This record gives sequence, structure tokens and C-alpha cells, in this order.
Amino acid sequence: MGKKKFTVVGGDLRSIKLSELIAADGNEVNIYGFKKAGFEVKIPESDSLLTAIKDSDIVIGPLPCSSDNETLNAPFHTDKIYINELFKTMTKNQVFIAGRISEKIAQMAQVYKIYSLDLLEREEMAILNAIPTAEGAIQIAMEEMPITLHNCNAMILGFGRIGKILAKMLSGIGANVYVEARKYADIAWIRSYSYKPIFINELKSNLKNMDVIFNTIPHVILDTEMLGKVSKDCVIIDLASKPGGVDFDKARELGVKTIWALSLPGKVAPVTAAEFIKDTIYNILDELGV
Repeated sequence: MGKKKFTVVGGDLRSIKLSELIAADGNEVNIYGFKKAGFEVKIPESDSLLTAIKDSDIVIGPLPCSSDNETLNAPFHTDKIYINELFKTMTKNQVFIAGRISEKIAQMAQVYKIYSLDLLEREEMAILNAIPTAEGAIQIAMEEMPITLHNCNAMILGFGRIGKILAKMLSGIGANVYVEARKYADIAWIRSYSYKPIFINELKSNLKNMDVIFNTIPHVILDTEMLGKVSKDCVIIDLASKPGGVDFDKARELGVKTIWALSLPGKVAPVTAAEFIKDTIYNILDELGV
């Protein structure tokens, strides 16, 4: 890939590290949306959104892109960065890349004739992102549990990318790993790895024996009925994006400790996460021939 001009707009520590990594490769990088970072940012910030984006080839937004479909996630910025203002400022020759771009934002991009790409729809990004997510989940479990993960009963709900990597890590620590799944093929894979498979209709009867439960399913699976079966000493760690997989109000009412652990890659390993993002962006540009 030849040298390009990038703009990184908004985002957390991953975005700052990403801008530094791209610049270290010899590319020109502008940044905007980091005025209140609270630490030294190596790349000088542009004085306006227009200045930051002008003449850029690729505009990189946050991961996740937005929490309200109107403004970019920009925790280090003093003001709101409106997505429609961003698209209005961009030209049709520029590419917009961000993570978890909602349908509404994708439609907005179409209206402004902006070519947008979602990082998390890339399989390599989703798989690599699962590594710091799983490590972060294990870190939380170690901090919150009064017992070791070694020889504890750990259940994972769902056997997608995060479920697979988390099961492998927990097994390596010496946990008794139970994995819930709906598909017969997944149950066969779970069995082949020597984890204990739990078919969805067996879930309720197995919950009471768990010391920790990790949810990866992005819809409510631990509802009132299921939570009633969970031991009061069990810790639930929900890794699923909104709306999550737990009835949090009911869990609080029942006194079941529940932690909704969102955006773990940016919290536990921002530098590694930034490297994954950079590699994925380069793959995208290579495929596009940009």
C-alpha cells in the first residue's frame, strides 16, 4: 500500500494509538476530537473538523461509531461531533471507516454519497477483537470472584468468536468449562474440545452449579426465570453489546452480582487493539485498491 493521508476523528485511546501507528508507517495523519485527552498526544490536533478532513483519503471514526446515531463517540472531545456534519464535510472520493456502523448511520452516509465500511463486519477484525475481550473478561472474573478460576465451574453462553476464544483461555487456566449453544454442530465442536456442552433446553437445570457465567449473546437470555436458578455467589459477566443478555434490574433485585463489560478491547489492551484495527484497515484499502 502506498502512502496515504488519513484523518482519525473521535474515539478512545485506541484511536489515539491507531493514529500514531499509521503515522509511524510513514503516512500523513490528521486528528480531531482529542482536546481533553489528559495526556500527551504525539500528533498535533487540527483546529477544526474541516481542516482535519480536507485532502484526506481515508477518514477513520470510532469503534463503536456512535451510541445515539447522531454524534460520534468522542470521550476526549470538548464538544459533540455530529455525524451529519462530518459527512457534509467529506467528499465522495473519501472513504469512511468505523466500527459498528448502525443502519441509520449507513443510510445517512448514502444520502451524503459517502462510501462507508464497518470494521466489525470484517471477520479478521471480529476474531482479533475477541482476544482482548476474552482477556478482559477473565481479568474481571479474577477481581470479582472470591475463588480461583482454576477448578471453578465457568459457563459461557454462546459459542461465537468470543465464546470460542474465552473457552480456550478458561480451559488453559484450569476451569471446568461449560458452553451453552443452540446448534447441534456447535455442541459437537464443544464436545470435541473437551468442554462440557449444554444444549439450550438444558441451560436452566445447569445454572445453579456455576461460579461464574459469561454471556456473549446480544439478546436477553438470563431473564427472570433463568436468574432465579443462579446461585447468589455466582458472578455474571455480560460481554454482549446492547441490549445485553441479562435482565439487569431483576439481577439487582435478586442480589446476583452482574457486570456489563462493554468495549473491553479499548480498556484492557488499547495498543494491541489499535494494531488489530490498523491491520484490518490496511487489508480493506488493499482490497479496494485505494
